[in-house]
Amino acid sequence: MRLHYFQHVAFEDLAEIGSWARAQGATIRATRLYAGETPPIPGEFDWLVIMGGPMNIYEEDRYPWLKTEKAAIAAAVAAGKVVVGVCLGAQLIADVLGGPVTRNLHKEIGWFPVELTPQGHEMAAFRGLPARFTAFHWHGDTFAIPPGAVHAALSAGCRNQAFVYHDRVVGLQFHLESSAQSIKKLIDNCGDELVAGTYIQGAAQMLPAPDRVPEINGIMAQLLNNLAGLAD
Repeated sequence: MRLHYFQHVAFEDLAEIGSWARAQGATIRATRLYAGETPPIPGEFDWLVIMGGPMNIYEEDRYPWLKTEKAAIAAAVAAGKVVVGVCLGAQLIADVLGGPVTRNLHKEIGWFPVELTPQGHEMAAFRGLPARFTAFHWHGDTFAIPPGAVHAALSAGCRNQAFVYHDRVVGLQFHLESSAQSIKKLIDNCGDELVAGTYIQGAAQMLPAPDRVPEINGIMAQLLNNLAGLAD
């Protein structure tokens, strides 16, 4: 397996997706878009993982590489690659597939429950996942479900939490890859967003209980294993 990922800021990398990929014996390479690196062509990878970031998908004037990134995502989808987007990454995929990205009614930052939709529960990518689980969140925007995609998960604070397109393309608004270290990095770098809000927790609430990170990482591993099986 050749896994490639797009990174938008220095403090949001693969986190525990990297641990899963290394356990599969995967070759891992990255395009650090914030550093001016150029995305590869689809023939150079099998999986594309698109990570999060504090920018918005429509800020192309401020981040001109977003246009190049969107074209690379579209090419990967067209080539039939496994494509997984997390948070901003999911929004970028949605935008590429025709699902508009807009400001959500609430910012959602912290640990909040996610529930699979009946359709999501039937998707092969989500096989074996619990019907309801607590995930980590850090977002202010939301995506519309793209045409031809399945609405796979929701939460009280954000209706569109996940989608699946043509079985191999998955967008997750929430984070399953987080580690205690990656959460701490987000708090350190984006702590100005921690203001009063219905779905915004304080820094102390977000530092995870000992069992919480292994729980979400286990759910993530199940999802990625499912996608690996579909790709065989």
